[in-house]
Amino acid sequence: MQYARLERLGWNDEIARQFEQHASGLDPGRVSVQHRGSWIVASEQSDDLVEITGRLRHDAAAGELPVVGDWVGLRDGLIDVVLPRSSKFSRKTPFTEIAEQVLVANVDVAFLVMGLDERDFKVRRLERYLTTAWEGGATPVIVLNKADLAFDLDEQIADTESVAFGVPVHPISAERGEGEELRGYLADGRTGVLLGSSGVGKSTIINRLLGEEHFRTADVRSDGRGRHTTTHRELVEVPGGGVIIDTPGLRELQLWETDGGLDQAFVDIAELIAECRFSDCGHRTEPGCAVKAALADGSLPAERWESYLKLQRELAHLERKLDPRLRSEERKRWAAFSKRQKQRRKIVGH
Repeated sequence: MQYARLERLGWNDEIARQFEQHASGLDPGRVSVQHRGSWIVASEQSDDLVEITGRLRHDAAAGELPVVGDWVGLRDGLIDVVLPRSSKFSRKTPFTEIAEQVLVANVDVAFLVMGLDERDFKVRRLERYLTTAWEGGATPVIVLNKADLAFDLDEQIADTESVAFGVPVHPISAERGEGEELRGYLADGRTGVLLGSSGVGKSTIINRLLGEEHFRTADVRSDGRGRHTTTHRELVEVPGGGVIIDTPGLRELQLWETDGGLDQAFVDIAELIAECRFSDCGHRTEPGCAVKAALADGSLPAERWESYLKLQRELAHLERKLDPRLRSEERKRWAAFSKRQKQRRKIVGH
């Protein structure tokens, strides 16, 4: 079946095959807005505010519930199936609870937006965003907005490129109408998301791509902090091809589980570690340590090494906290499943 509108939203042959396998007999759609307890789903015919089926609400773990960007199957006007995700951007919930919060899904390009004003330009924060983007499966692109407010543009670009390692860097001023080159990343129906803290100009950038003031914007507050003009995540179609997701500013981004994202974001350090004489080198007193040598000659800045260690400690702490909780949750889910199976057998027996 042909889906002209869904194709503009990213539908392709691979998604169609997944849909036939996982959502037979249902109507396809893509989540464009997420509210508390309800979702706006764009289907071939319309955009509808819907809820999820009781089965999905009961069986899905927190990180498996629909988010903006998900492809879903609708049954009787309710979301009944969430298709497997090709990528996702996750963080640890910004509370004491140890849980995954999936922000967006099925994103091809993650535009990591940072302001070039003194308030927002922080390379250490960018390293954290790069780690999360690589781990989630999206291709990162760095957007340095507010070039008109840069305090030293050449130095800031150099500082960014020193941690980017092959990631494209685009210094622009969305306020002056720049950033048209970002459209190229959305060709062929690709999905992009803009991520960054409040006040960096994400909504202004998207409005420029859309050619209209679709998202509300506001000036930075008098205390230098960004205003949260975007209050929810929203997926919109970009004229000329592709879709883009706007997101509220992130006050903090705590890492979720990462298998390879840290090594990709810190590929320079990963390569140094591979050169150490001993495979279990602790990079302290061991002879033949390539990391210590790089720190000594200045080719590896000490602050970058400290940033790597900080993120590594954060992930190790998360892993220690997470394993017992996951085992407990798995036991509870299997116990609930067994209980339902016993109840069904009793009903059949009667």
